Amino acid sequence: MPHMTTIKVRGYHCDFYGHVNNARYLEMMEEARWQYLEVGLGLDYWSDRGLGFVVAGIDIKYKRPAGPGMDLKISTEMTESEGRTGYIHQIFTDGKTGKLVVEALVKFAVIDLRTGRPVNMDGEVAAGFEIIRAASAEGSPE
Repeated sequence: MPHMTTIKVRGYHCDFYGHVNNARYLEMMEEARWQYLEVGLGLDYWSDRGLGFVVAGIDIKYKRPAGPGMDLKISTEMTESEGRTGYIHQIFTDGKTGKLVVEALVKFAVIDLRTGRPVNMDGEVAAGFEIIRAASAEGSPE
């Protein structure tokens, strides 16, 4: 069950053409990922273990423009992990029509904050994501 976040498009999100600028989508994606990581845990879970998150790559597909006043519904869900990397799938839909606006696949790593090196997605890391999945299944705050 994905975590859901709603962000209202404001004028400052938009470019000269009146639609959300591509850089603003990155900010919205990050906000939704932070909310996802906080579900059921709080960020202390990660920092208490000396762990942090880094983005290794993002593949974004823009499907249709979004403009001021639109409520964007963002679903966020970790879809897979193997070794030292994981993937979070994010989908933006128009809150009014339900039409797909943007789809992204975010490749990330969990790092040891002391060394800056990626850690395996097992043990405490896997346990943390299981807590997040369970909390998301119970329902997002949206």
